[in-house]
Amino acid sequence: MAVRDPEATRARIFEAAVAEFARHGIAGARIDRIAREAKANKQLIYAYFGNKAELFTRVLGKAMLDLAVAVPVDADDIEGWIDGVMDYHVAHPEVLRLLFWEGLEYGMTELPDEAERQEHYREKVATIQDGQDRGVVSDAIPARDLLFLLIALANWAAVVPQMRRIVVGGEEDDRERLRASVREAARRLVAK
Repeated sequence: MAVRDPEATRARIFEAAVAEFARHGIAGARIDRIAREAKANKQLIYAYFGNKAELFTRVLGKAMLDLAVAVPVDADDIEGWIDGVMDYHVAHPEVLRLLFWEGLEYGMTELPDEAERQEHYREKVATIQDGQDRGVVSDAIPARDLLFLLIALANWAAVVPQMRRIVVGGEEDDRERLRASVREAARRLVAK
């Protein structure tokens, strides 16, 4: 008789859900495909994670937490942080795909976990604000706006790789030149 391991099953479901949502978004994802990939039954998915929207929220929430832990905002080294974010998205392209799908699905309507997400970003804004208060980051742009602009700089090339290739070029030296330009733009945004 096989021994059941609920934690291993949850982990397989979660991993399958990340791949499914990154590929198909919220609306296009299918619980039956997640179950098949995870070698679990659909009822377990609902029992462990709730409905599809709840599962997506948990998947994206964990992805965001993993990114925040791996690459914390550093007001004393914005260029290093930008590099870290860009590297993270190369290694974990699913994170931006999940965010993009969330934007398409929810648009301007409130997110199921919006309060938690606001707190997540409030901490990042506070780090930028601390840098501004200490004089290591320019206060010409409000901290929350500056964080948004820096995130956009770091993420846009990964979100629209076809535009990066068309506008900037597709060779390795083109990508490295763009990375240096993104770092320089970030440096100028925060320079005193």
